[in-house]
Amino acid sequence: MSILINSSTRVLVQGITGAQARFDTEWCLRYGTRIVAGVTPGRGGESVHGVPVFDTVRRAVAAGPVDASVIYVPPLLVRAAVLEAIEAGIGLIVVMAEYVPQHDVMVFIARARAAGVLLVGCNTNGLISPGQSKLGGVGGMNPDEIYKPGRVGVVSRSGGMIAEVSLALGVAGMGTSTSVAMGGDAVTGLSMADYVRLFEADEQTDAIVLFGEPGTSNEQEVAALLRAAAVRKPVVALIAGQFQERYPAGVSFGHAAAMITDGSQSATAKRTLLRDAGAHIALSLEDIPALVQAATAR
Repeated sequence: MSILINSSTRVLVQGITGAQARFDTEWCLRYGTRIVAGVTPGRGGESVHGVPVFDTVRRAVAAGPVDASVIYVPPLLVRAAVLEAIEAGIGLIVVMAEYVPQHDVMVFIARARAAGVLLVGCNTNGLISPGQSKLGGVGGMNPDEIYKPGRVGVVSRSGGMIAEVSLALGVAGMGTSTSVAMGGDAVTGLSMADYVRLFEADEQTDAIVLFGEPGTSNEQEVAALLRAAAVRKPVVALIAGQFQERYPAGVSFGHAAAMITDGSQSATAKRTLLRDAGAHIALSLEDIPALVQAATAR
């Protein structure tokens, strides 16, 4: 099994005629993703890699069922695109864009939650259920080299490190049920704790691996779940960015949200909090497979 997507997920691509969307669509199709429609206003009637293009999401949905939408539009157009997808009844929305205005993000995340819509991102490179489906650019042209089917769920605040973590598991003969880049912004549609809950409910995910960073309360929320015994599956966490503790508060490194504004947001504090709550702490990528193996053997 997997979370969020599988081989039957029917996908819409908003902004499909753009260069990045065309590229990702081609390689998602080659991987087996069921992309059933695309949307670009004014381009209805065209096709991209054999996928029909519509002028609006509503027209695309009227032509056939859609389960998920991947949005490739410029930052200032994201709000309208997300709201259009929500209003059309699409249950999963993945927002690729970076630099979306925070006010817009707060508006459409609130609307998504009210409608029961699951929103990944903003500022994500996608998600993949190995051997089943992938959305976005995750895995590039050769995802099979990195992502192996398995029983470990991975959620990462970094799009690049989701590949490194998943590769480390694959090399060790484990593989993943789903690997998700949740997005590097301060506010994301689904939090790290939300993904942990989804993996906890997935009968064929045996363990959960987190890649965290300084800044935000994501890792603290996971620690609260562990303390409340809301998560029974083993959780392994690699929290990067200890070097950042040597620099002035309020300076971001890498992602916009990787910013320490108080002591609880440092990598060291997060490791301690998670360890005290029962998580297994990895200090390097090489530690992850052994920790997962030991935790699941108990």
